[in-house]
Amino acid sequence: MNIRKGNPEDMKSVLGLIQELAIFEKEPEAVVITEADLVRDGFGEKPLFHVFVAEIDNNEQQKEIVGIALYYYRYSTWKGKTIHLEDLIVKEKMRGTGLGSALYAEIMKQGKRDNVRRIEWNVLDWNTPAVNFYKNSGARILDGWQVVQMDEAGINSFLEKL
Repeated sequence: MNIRKGNPEDMKSVLGLIQELAIFEKEPEAVVITEADLVRDGFGEKPLFHVFVAEIDNNEQQKEIVGIALYYYRYSTWKGKTIHLEDLIVKEKMRGTGLGSALYAEIMKQGKRDNVRRIEWNVLDWNTPAVNFYKNSGARILDGWQVVQMDEAGINSFLEKL
């Protein structure tokens, strides 16, 4: 297994993992992003995200991307620069191999290199293995906070009322 920074050529595999996560989270139709979106938004003068990929040699003697950790930088009025871990995804066939732990460790190392004061992410409350992994790693799962989102239809509806 090798963990490295992702490149534009990896985005087809990254999109496949994103789609696999959407199926796992019971929202397969929710992914509207394309490979071209990922290439445009992740690479260039001011990338909107960064990604680590985990690859292995598969049976055809080729490299296969079997996991990703996609993150971006945020700014906290209390802490300053932070990292938001958007997704940590491991192919189903590779779960339980330590690959997820290695990607998680790479995010923590990146935070240390960047001198951030916080790394944050979301986890579904029913994803017990992930919840337990994060708790056992020393992460706190915050009570009393709820994720708030406004989707495209909600944005349009809100603006129409102005």
